[in-house]
Amino acid sequence: MEEEVSQCHRSQLFKMKNMKQPRGIRNNNPLNIRHSADRWQGARGEQKDKSFVQFKSMAYGYRAAWKTLQSYYNRFCHQSKPYTVRNIITRWAPPKENDTEAYIRTVLRLSGIGGKENLLPPENVDSYGRISKLIAAMTCMECGITYSKVDEEAIYRGYQLAFPENAQALDEWMLGEDEYADW
Repeated sequence: MEEEVSQCHRSQLFKMKNMKQPRGIRNNNPLNIRHSADRWQGARGEQKDKSFVQFKSMAYGYRAAWKTLQSYYNRFCHQSKPYTVRNIITRWAPPKENDTEAYIRTVLRLSGIGGKENLLPPENVDSYGRISKLIAAMTCMECGITYSKVDEEAIYRGYQLAFPENAQALDEWMLGEDEYADW
């Protein structure tokens, strides 16, 4: 009997602790990607959140982030728009729903990316350092967490899931990349 009570107590403590986590973290969806017609790889079978996709792991949530940013790159190229943080965030967090300018300022500050810097395509291994910092900064904004709490390993695994054809090249790039050593 005491064993059952103890197990029940642990289960309730886990639920309480989990509820204190930001929604994007609970859903393994750090950029709070909304439900749409897209059938995301790694989405949970049962979707209990009515607004945001729930993923099986944080890596799959970051995979969706990489794929979304890739689609933005393709759209911006088609529209002859530069692929900058300003254009990305304005599309991601439109002014009718958000304080877009504050979002842009915070992401620029956290990521260290220049305001007018034209970024390379997300799938390009050479862009990994910049885009991964952009995704980490967007995670801070979406989940209300500090940069130090961002799971960089999950961002890395998300890239590998999103672009498996580039996984080996990314590993090789990272082995020779000094700026990544402090991540």
